[in-house]
Amino acid sequence: MMDRILALIVLALVLGVPLGVVFLVTGQFLMDFVFFYPLFMSGLWIAGGLYFWLHWERHWPWEADTLPPPLPGEPLISILIPCFNEEDNVAETIEAALAQRYPNIEVIAINDGSKDNTGQLLDELALLDPRLRVIHLAQNQGKAVALRMGTVAARSEYLLCIDGDALLAPNTAAYMVAPLLQNSRLGAVTGNPRIRTRSTLVGRVQVGEFSSIIGLIKRTQRVLGRIFTISGVICAFRRTALDRVGYWSPNMITEDIDVSWKLQLDHWSIFYEPRALCWILMPETVRGLWKQRLRWAQGGAEVLFKNIRGIWQWRHRYLWPLLFEYCLSTGWSFILLLSIVFYCLGHFIEIPAAIAVHRIVPPAFTGLLLATVCLGQFAVSVLIDRRYERDLWKIMFWVVWYPLVFWFISFFTTLVSFPRVLFGQTNKRARWVSPDRGIKPVDDDKQKVRS
Repeated sequence: MMDRILALIVLALVLGVPLGVVFLVTGQFLMDFVFFYPLFMSGLWIAGGLYFWLHWERHWPWEADTLPPPLPGEPLISILIPCFNEEDNVAETIEAALAQRYPNIEVIAINDGSKDNTGQLLDELALLDPRLRVIHLAQNQGKAVALRMGTVAARSEYLLCIDGDALLAPNTAAYMVAPLLQNSRLGAVTGNPRIRTRSTLVGRVQVGEFSSIIGLIKRTQRVLGRIFTISGVICAFRRTALDRVGYWSPNMITEDIDVSWKLQLDHWSIFYEPRALCWILMPETVRGLWKQRLRWAQGGAEVLFKNIRGIWQWRHRYLWPLLFEYCLSTGWSFILLLSIVFYCLGHFIEIPAAIAVHRIVPPAFTGLLLATVCLGQFAVSVLIDRRYERDLWKIMFWVVWYPLVFWFISFFTTLVSFPRVLFGQTNKRARWVSPDRGIKPVDDDKQKVRS
């Protein structure tokens, strides 16, 4: 409970700066902050993404049909695949994992108490290739426990973890492990998820989101030295680093965010490798997208409350900018709510002029400025990611306004998730079922994954 109180104090301090200005100047500052803060963050992501590309990424050789990068000594790579009710997808996932061009791999599939035909299907696949081993858990224990069991069975120091519906590109395993061999203080590497499900507008806009928002955020955070979270669907770990931090936490709803912070609090670095492609299924309905993003928001809140007490130590100062940015982005949602409340109150009762909000629409030049920033963000993402998806520019039509939608999704999920975490039960085993996986991808997409 004390950690939650401390987290609220931090949020209050973060909100105190803009709110203090509100009372000193005018309540309209609320709406100005609400409007300009996302634009500032977009500018930061554009600048960070361009720097990452100009300084590093554009100099890295990459072709989809070339041999994987050589790994000194050709160490064994263990590919861990936790599966819960994945009978529709796991065969393709196993096939792509075993099709890695890097020769020295083992694949360990963990059947996490599936209630469908996943277990039997995995046993049949294991008979066809000796590199595949299957672990069966008697009942559903959650992804964190499944990954722990896979780690116990793995024979390698280098663990590549993917979801049961993810398709690895042929060279991804080598790209993911290469940085771990080059830097002994690197604890994890996060890859580059690409969306397979593009049958609805919800699916298509997420293609642009993962490129123009999530991809740029990862690049920017890598430039700044710390990454808020690895992508749980495609990540590689050094077993030694995981052992030092106690592996994945079974009571965290987003084990990927939690383990990212655990590693960095223990002074391990995390690297972003955009060439490590992994084709994934995402929700294609509004309901499925909402459930997924609400879980992500809840996971961020849980990690904040868990680490808020110890992160203020001087030796963790390198994580302070990441914490400040997260608190400020979270505070943005509550400031937006507060500005709406003040605006509505002003129409029913007389409130002090210092906190009055006279308009909730942004300034008159909003449309032009928003369009410019959105187009700039997507132009940069196409410039960077065209080497990985040549036809990415065709998605521009569907996603030009998605940054605006992204912030409103963040607004609603933050308002729902924080009370849920504050007043919900703690230390429960984290189990969750994936939302809808979209409409089955067409054969062209499968061929693209294998190329």
